[in-house]
Amino acid sequence: MLLTKSNTIIIGQVATLLGLLMNAIFSFTDGVFGISNIGVCIILFTLVIYALLTPLTIKQQKFSKMSAIMNPEIKAIQKKYAGKNDQVSMMKMNEETQNVYAKYGVSPMGTCLPMLIQLPILFALYRVIWNIPAYVASVKDVFTPLVNVLLKTQGTQQFLADIVGNQVNFQRLGYTANSAIDALYKFKPADWTAMAEKFPDLSGMISQTTGSLDKMNYFLGLNISNSPMTAMVENFKAHNWILFVCALAIPVLAGLSQWLNTRLMPQAAASPAGDDSSMESSMKMMNNMMPLVSVFFCLSLPIGLGIYWIAGAVFRGIQQVVVNKHMEKMDMDALIRKNVEKMNAKRKKQGLPPKKISEHAKVNFKDLEDAQKVDEKKQAERQKKIQDSTEYYKHADAKPGSIAAKARMVQQFDEKNPKGKKNKN
Repeated sequence: MLLTKSNTIIIGQVATLLGLLMNAIFSFTDGVFGISNIGVCIILFTLVIYALLTPLTIKQQKFSKMSAIMNPEIKAIQKKYAGKNDQVSMMKMNEETQNVYAKYGVSPMGTCLPMLIQLPILFALYRVIWNIPAYVASVKDVFTPLVNVLLKTQGTQQFLADIVGNQVNFQRLGYTANSAIDALYKFKPADWTAMAEKFPDLSGMISQTTGSLDKMNYFLGLNISNSPMTAMVENFKAHNWILFVCALAIPVLAGLSQWLNTRLMPQAAASPAGDDSSMESSMKMMNNMMPLVSVFFCLSLPIGLGIYWIAGAVFRGIQQVVVNKHMEKMDMDALIRKNVEKMNAKRKKQGLPPKKISEHAKVNFKDLEDAQKVDEKKQAERQKKIQDSTEYYKHADAKPGSIAAKARMVQQFDEKNPKGKKNKN
């Protein structure tokens, strides 16, 4: 990854727009509040981005709610054609499934489109945060005086290449101002010290540059260009336990905030045993694994990305709580009618007849939830009756020769002669 701007199709253009936003936030906090800190800017930048993505989040949640109403019909169709793998049956099943989506005025791609829109934004976000000097002019300006001298000083290219390894390919990029900044932004405090010792004539300019960078790069006492693992090792050796705990908190908070996010997301109703159980298991496994993945990546990536990861998870959590409250108050019947009206408007343009609202859709969504609670209550009552009957036959004095007495005799025999004991004999 290079600190020069990304030229990737779509992602590069999106990163340029997000870079302008990041630069504006940095200029605002510096000019108005005198705060020229990259960590603070990353938090504000993340807040603005997730606020802009709120409409897409609401759209996804609407589709999830709608799926709760459609799923009984879709599962009935799947059950109807279960075991029928011939082409005619598959075509009929797909046609009937499409009709269900049409009745509710939604598209099967309802969740895919918002995700396709968000993916380039998320990739571009990482690009901007990883490559701050390429997009924030004030940060790049800090490096410029030193870089201009380095380009004219013999031996600096090899020194930079030795420090950053294959992270910067000077042969492909050339030894330019951008590639030099690319290398310098990856420097750790020890690397700056080594450069000052290697080129003593530049020690004054190096000291001035690192002083300005410290003001921008340090957040809660940590250099955001370092990884938490590096910061923990350095502070452990220096016996600086406060900063050691701060560095450890980055991956821990990243994992914890990710875990809380999975709990705040709307959970699909559990399906009967054997019905889509493998998909549900996969989702549960992914929800359990994601926090661990967050911890792993935040340990090895720069602290700046860890700050973004935590800030993003916190804002997503707050956003999810607000969206959940909004969705609880939403009239699903009205939403279905609105969707069908839009669908019929499109069908009219195509010369197709209008679709009617499904009978299932005429049932108020809250009634569906209440019906589910009633079913659960009936199941619990039934289980209790079975348990009470078992206890009765177990302890009651049954009439000799009655079914209850015979059942009691069988139970007593089983208690005295367990399977393991009979097998042993």
